[in-house]
Amino acid sequence: MPKILIACECSGAVRDAFIAKGFDAISCDIKPTESPGPHYQGDVFDLIRSQHFDLMIAHPPCTHLAVSGAAHFAKKIADGRQQAGLDFVQRLMDAPIARIAIENPISVISSKIRKPDQIIHPWMFGHPVTKATCLWLKDLPQLNPTNIVDKGGFKTWVCPKTGKNKSMHHWFYETSCLPQKDRATARSRTFQGIADAMADQWGAVL
Repeated sequence: MPKILIACECSGAVRDAFIAKGFDAISCDIKPTESPGPHYQGDVFDLIRSQHFDLMIAHPPCTHLAVSGAAHFAKKIADGRQQAGLDFVQRLMDAPIARIAIENPISVISSKIRKPDQIIHPWMFGHPVTKATCLWLKDLPQLNPTNIVDKGGFKTWVCPKTGKNKSMHHWFYETSCLPQKDRATARSRTFQGIADAMADQWGAVL
């Protein structure tokens, strides 16, 4: 049976989608899993060195890489945090696994390592949300949309500090209402429709 590693995932969404299809899948993250199931809490390279995997889907941290945080890039470049993030991504790309997918938002991976093979949005997979998600693929086909829906609306309000109108996608606005410590985790969770598409389409080539 093909063995699948879901790296840098604590939600269990992609792992559980593959398990539902009958695959042997395990997630790995420095955080504990939010959903009961096979999970290694620790360094993903511990698993890569000790076990054989036929497919890895990795969601490396984007905190120091995503262009949404470009205002802080100068400091993160100066203190080495951005390069450390890029080095981690490159190590994942170079892992001795036949099929690999790296997932991240629009980020400096595109300019510092290579451009993504595909950019998808949740609205292509049944969720009315606009969220550009890049995929860097090794020996995997691009994902085909499974359920194209409305791209979702925006929340508009007047900024009390500037008096100017501000606009934000409803999904992103809703996550902004969470405690700050929970926002990054909420925004990084894979939408179920995308997880199911990965299991259906990439599982079919194993």
